[in-house]
Amino acid sequence: MRELQEDFSRLELDLRGATENYRYFRSLLDPKTKLLVLVKANAYGHGAVEFASMMQRAGADYLAVAYPVEGLELRKNGISLPILVLTAGTDFYPEIVQTRMEPSIPSLYSLQKLVEVLREKGLTDYPVHIKLDTGMHRLGFVTEELPELVEYLKVTPEVKVKAVFSHLCVAEDPEQDAFTLEQIHLFRDNVNYIADGIGYMPMRHILNSAGIERFPQFQFDMVRLGIGIYGISALPGKELSPVASLKCKVLQVKTLGPDETIGYGRWGQAREGTVIATIPVGYADGIDRHLGRGRASFCVNGHRAPTIGNICMDMCMLDVTGIPCAAGDTVTIFGEDPTVTELANLLGTIPYEILVSVPRRIHRLVIR
Repeated sequence: MRELQEDFSRLELDLRGATENYRYFRSLLDPKTKLLVLVKANAYGHGAVEFASMMQRAGADYLAVAYPVEGLELRKNGISLPILVLTAGTDFYPEIVQTRMEPSIPSLYSLQKLVEVLREKGLTDYPVHIKLDTGMHRLGFVTEELPELVEYLKVTPEVKVKAVFSHLCVAEDPEQDAFTLEQIHLFRDNVNYIADGIGYMPMRHILNSAGIERFPQFQFDMVRLGIGIYGISALPGKELSPVASLKCKVLQVKTLGPDETIGYGRWGQAREGTVIATIPVGYADGIDRHLGRGRASFCVNGHRAPTIGNICMDMCMLDVTGIPCAAGDTVTIFGEDPTVTELANLLGTIPYEILVSVPRRIHRLVIR
């Protein structure tokens, strides 16, 4: 059945743009370094299955998701790449093992719970990624916990340490490079301690998108590419290819008289000859209500049209006075113009939040 939503709104995914971004980050790495692509949170709002398929074709070595359910969706849709589950919890270990996903292990408790499942299934050498806390202070083993971890791993054939990893929290900020370097050096020391204890060197990964661009000398064995693959660079002035463009079609155009009002609360005020266009996206589609009342403008036939009145749940109105506009015309909410970064700046937030706010009811359309 044809996607009816496509007639109203769609998130276009530019395969060429994603491929260009992938090649840019790949060019910063040694050919032997593996590249993992983050597809958590519905691939940062882009559509997990669609984007994972694109990355599998592009040559990514690994994928990563936040929760087990995200990885299970990929497996059900034919994604065969290794999948790291970053927030594995403990309740879904049987499903993780059944589908050969690789869990992040942030504590001895979580490791012990996994081993219980592996023993029930009679499995050995199951791959795990040991998570180290080097300064983010979210999840992971701290240095003082490593001796107990190593002793447990020595007598536990059910698991094999496929990798050890950590996460940088300020890699994009030059003013805090000293802290980032402290994280990296602590990570290296802790990995060496684990490797000495278990008798082999696991794969190592700590760099995120900003880290790849700013600290490629510390790429170790694998890097994790998140927001960068979606078109956001950590380097000032560096333009990556925007991958996602949120677009919709004008539902109706009407001309209003003076003193007429628009939308909930009557916050939109018309003048003589004000022309408005109603479009089928609202705050349920990721259009933050704070973008209403003229704060943001979207692109209509090459012209910027400001919002007028409040953003509704499923619709909003644009002031298209003086702009050629008719029902059925395409409106760009974000993409090349305006950019997602522009909208994020208007809201005092980061592009991540704008992207992940686009719900699943918006059709994802891959543009090749």
